[in-house]
Amino acid sequence: MAKYSLSINGKIMSVEADDDTPLLWVLRDNLNLVGTKFGCGVAQCGACTVDLDGEALRSCVLPVSAVGKRKVVTIEGLSEDGDHPLQKAWEELDVSQCGYCQSGQLMAASTLLKSTPDPTDQQIDEAMTNICRCGTQVRIRKAIHLAAKKLNTK
Repeated sequence: MAKYSLSINGKIMSVEADDDTPLLWVLRDNLNLVGTKFGCGVAQCGACTVDLDGEALRSCVLPVSAVGKRKVVTIEGLSEDGDHPLQKAWEELDVSQCGYCQSGQLMAASTLLKSTPDPTDQQIDEAMTNICRCGTQVRIRKAIHLAAKKLNTK
């Protein structure tokens, strides 16, 4: 086992893990940050999406040894009290149904809005590759537009 000093949600956290342990399991099992979900385990569904230095990455296949000094933001780090414009837009438009994929959806949307503050429908559709089995993609797109407006008027 190796020791890692990781920047997660603005804090330096120390963990011991095997080099090939996926970041998802370090977050959930070692750090008790369970908002990031396990879905497929092969980087296809997106339930495990985190923000790694502004890039939406699937943590189920990212070895902890690959994180290095980059900053990780999980759903817990998006907002301390749930008032991020994306979270508010999700609530306002009743995006979630089962909710299982939503932390990954929110993290993918967050990284999109950091790089593209006023995305088109096409940009949203290209960026939001996470699977929602409940079919809330139309509401997700609307919520991203709503959040973009809120972020751009601050």
